[in-house]
Amino acid sequence: QSKGKKPLFVQLVLDNIWSLYEAVMKRDKEKIDKIVTSLGLKIGPRESQHADPKVQLNAICSQWLPISDAVLSMVCNKLPSPLDITAERVEKLMCVGARTFDSLPPETQELKSAFMKCSSEGTAPVIVFVSKMFAVDAKALPQNKPR
Repeated sequence: QSKGKKPLFVQLVLDNIWSLYEAVMKRDKEKIDKIVTSLGLKIGPRESQHADPKVQLNAICSQWLPISDAVLSMVCNKLPSPLDITAERVEKLMCVGARTFDSLPPETQELKSAFMKCSSEGTAPVIVFVSKMFAVDAKALPQNKPR
């Protein structure tokens, strides 16, 4: 960067995204067609002629860089396998606050082995782990809304 050069990520990734964004927002049809053909995308006439440029940008980006595929592949490649979890980690996930694993009911303690096996058999127990909860005003709940 000291010699005025851009970082590699900017050159290879961000410049291309910015170029696409600029072409779509300025309605540069020739540049958009060039980008679409070079990427091998098929954009329908409905999206390409839409009055809102964000629709066209969304159509191009969803084919070029589909976020769902990228996130799923990243999760599969980067996160450790649930089968590699340690017994201590399972106990920590099953206990809330200062409570110890030994203080849990025996039925709950039996779930530890099922948790570690990650079995998909029909007889295996279903275990749900809630990792985050958000406080919501009671008035916002569906059963408390006026009809």
